[in-house]
Amino acid sequence: MEFVHTSVFPELAVDMLNCRPGGVYVDCTLGGGGHARRILERIQPGGKLIGIDQDIEAINYCRKNLTGYDAELILIQTNFVSLKEVVNEMVDGIIFDLGVSSPQLDQAERGFSYMQDAPLDMRMNRNNNLTAKEIINSYSEEELNKIIWEYGEERWAKRIAKFIVAEREKRPIETTGQLVEIIKKAIPAGARKEGPHPAKRTFQALRIAVNNELEVIDRALQDAVDLLKPGGRVVVITFHSLEDRIVKRLFQRNSKICICPPEYPVCKCERKPLLKLITKKPVIPTKKEVEMNPRSRSAKLRVAERLP
Repeated sequence: MEFVHTSVFPELAVDMLNCRPGGVYVDCTLGGGGHARRILERIQPGGKLIGIDQDIEAINYCRKNLTGYDAELILIQTNFVSLKEVVNEMVDGIIFDLGVSSPQLDQAERGFSYMQDAPLDMRMNRNNNLTAKEIINSYSEEELNKIIWEYGEERWAKRIAKFIVAEREKRPIETTGQLVEIIKKAIPAGARKEGPHPAKRTFQALRIAVNNELEVIDRALQDAVDLLKPGGRVVVITFHSLEDRIVKRLFQRNSKICICPPEYPVCKCERKPLLKLITKKPVIPTKKEVEMNPRSRSAKLRVAERLP
């Protein structure tokens, strides 16, 4: 099976890494290798790219297709939260392309898409035990409300959770199609007339919960900052406000000169910032890129550079 994925900011993101021949780089979200291929082209001869992905299908696809470069390629199946465990050297650049990849959305059996009827799964790493089906059928109404509200920012979260619990008392909820119909019933008709698909936010919330996405981003990004050589860069692409907020705060935290309480008249922490912000505001896709790749619509790119 082809693990074909159209990368967002395919050239710009790699440009921002400042790749150089012989350098060492890490792609923390390998996917279909769109960014990795461009990095390999720029770091030869003698460079090294460490590619990480928790989806074995992405690893296998890239192992087969990322060949013919005069650079070392190391592929590792793991979650990027294990970054420091698998990268045991200082590096020149690290890239994160967060969220779900196109092949995962397009494969109906993975259960990520609300547009196709499939088993409720949503695991990026199929070796993990927790699935969307388990969450939907076993979590309490309060827990479901919390997940859908916090991770999906869904205004109808409480009502959706109530409808899910009522429906599962009749029969188990096992497919994405069943869940979509429940969500449509829960959201008033007037609220469904405008905006995105009514199930979009709930599916996003479940995917984040199944894969523990937000909890690992902050830790992995801080590890990335610690692994950068002076002048090395970290590039991050996000796809919703929750991810972008985490990245923004971490970059701000690491670029501050002083972290003393505001009531201190004079700085006592003598703290030196670790990062310089390359992008003061996030970069968003051009109209042309959105037309070519509609899934890039909500993408934001942020870049920071490690200081001496």
